[in-house]
Amino acid sequence: MMLKPIKPKRISDQVFEQIRELIYKGEFKPGQQIPPERELADSMSVSRTSVRNAIEKMVGMGLLEHRQGQGTFVSLPDGQRSGSLGISMAIEEASIDDLLEVRMGLECNSAFLAAKRAGQTDLLAMEKCLIEMETDLQETERIGIGSDTAFHMAVTFATKNPVLIHLMRNFYDFLFVGIKKNLTHMYDDPGTLNDILNHHRSVFECIRNREPEKAFEAMREHIIYVKEYFHSR
Repeated sequence: MMLKPIKPKRISDQVFEQIRELIYKGEFKPGQQIPPERELADSMSVSRTSVRNAIEKMVGMGLLEHRQGQGTFVSLPDGQRSGSLGISMAIEEASIDDLLEVRMGLECNSAFLAAKRAGQTDLLAMEKCLIEMETDLQETERIGIGSDTAFHMAVTFATKNPVLIHLMRNFYDFLFVGIKKNLTHMYDDPGTLNDILNHHRSVFECIRNREPEKAFEAMREHIIYVKEYFHSR
């Protein structure tokens, strides 16, 4: 057995991980401009070179995009990023039903575990997403795709399960695109958006109240509702 020397993690890799987590947790939402290199470097007490290297890596992955004369923005997921599961979805002609079946397994278990393990920071992240969704609905009669996606990601991060978190990171494009399709259809039927918001509130309350079985069922009811809505159409 040949062992190799352990290399210390590069600063740019740590910067990359921090920015990536901010995207997945909805702090930087799709379409939003991220702060300039200098500001990011100052905030993380690192060099601008480290920040630049991390950003270029994310641009290469499709997480960020440069816009000439404007700055760097979070990309809008389309399921076609290099290495994305979305490519497999396109090739296999996977349907919304297929996507919701996978979400049923991943997210119901996430809600169950989150109700057992969520810390105060996790609860605040979920609550922040709920407030954004409520504000969007009141002001625009729509629910923001970024806030909805961030809520589901926040539930997963609250599980503290590194395997689940890894799966959902790789599932992020699927999740975003699926929620986008769901909400876009529901914009023509405003009553359903209130139901969707109430589902999210119910999941959150069960998690906050440390009720794993109820959290599991609340998430299950939400996904079944979406599935039946599309079948009815």
